Amino acid sequence: VQLVESGGGLVQPGGSLRLSCAASGFTFSSYGMSWYRQASGKERELVASISSAGGTTKYADSVKGRFTISRDNARNTVYLEMNSLKLEDTAVYYCSRNRPYPPVYWGQGTQVTVSS
Repeated sequence: VQLVESGGGLVQPGGSLRLSCAASGFTFSSYGMSWYRQASGKERELVASISSAGGTTKYADSVKGRFTISRDNARNTVYLEMNSLKLEDTAVYYCSRNRPYPPVYWGQGTQVTVSS
């Protein structure tokens, strides 16, 4: 199993970013996927999840209405569209496979820094 995140960067408050996670080594369309984040000095937290076919999504209250998770099973990729970014969204963002749970497969992460 390999997960490779990309798309992070430095953005001003109120800005937007789109993260991507390219998956390989397993049948991507059979698994739900999630995005997590870990801010400096804090525990990793679940941000958003999507079912295997993409029909069901869930979000942490802190990002609801601002972030959108989606997936393209033809490209084995899961995305996280982040809008109206806040300072507190600064973190390393990771994607993971939902099974097994707790997650055991992680990518290297991508840094998102929201700063003026």
